[in-house]
Amino acid sequence: MIAGGNVTADQWLISRPEIKTAEQLKGGSVAIAVFGGTSDSFARIALKRLGLTAVKDVAILQIGGVPERLSALQKGKVQAAMLSTPDVFIAQKKGYYTLVHVSLPYPTESVASTRGFIRESPDIVRQYVKSQIEAVHRIKTDRVKATSVLVKYLGSPDKEILERTYDLNSADDKLSPKQYPTLEGIKNFLEPLAEKDPKTKAAKAEDFVDMSFIKELDESGFVDELYKGRQR
Repeated sequence: MIAGGNVTADQWLISRPEIKTAEQLKGGSVAIAVFGGTSDSFARIALKRLGLTAVKDVAILQIGGVPERLSALQKGKVQAAMLSTPDVFIAQKKGYYTLVHVSLPYPTESVASTRGFIRESPDIVRQYVKSQIEAVHRIKTDRVKATSVLVKYLGSPDKEILERTYDLNSADDKLSPKQYPTLEGIKNFLEPLAEKDPKTKAAKAEDFVDMSFIKELDESGFVDELYKGRQR
């Protein structure tokens, strides 16, 4: 991993309007995308925070994409579903209830390369990392342009949902200006894998990152100069 991307992941456990407590959810089911994916891991964390045990107290069903999860929730085939932005904001406006918001250091949209390519083409890697830092700066300092890009990929959500999505995803604790990968996030990613693959238990977060390019740009003052005069 050579650049952090989004270093924090957020998912919400959203339930049908009549279900507002852990006791009401007990015996029901939660829709996720796929077993072993982020929504699966976060669903288990969310249930634990409610004092419930996945599978034993609440079934976890592999449903698929967001439209399928929302459809299952609407039809009552499941009592809750894991969602991320902007879909969670859409669901909230429709009256669905937020049982738990899980926010964890977790690598999403991170950028990785092979050690061989890094060794053979360091200038290309350096140029890429620099361009990503510049792109993140543009996102953070040009709200109009950034939200227009969101519209391109999200369709045409209403203004409130668009603004909330931008605010959450451009926050410094989620989209870091300096783009360092987080070791804590990688540990959170490896932990559930270790439960299924014994080899993963021996893996260290440090084995999966090369921070030298980020560090070089940071120590040169490049990032600080980009954000010079920025109002926080």
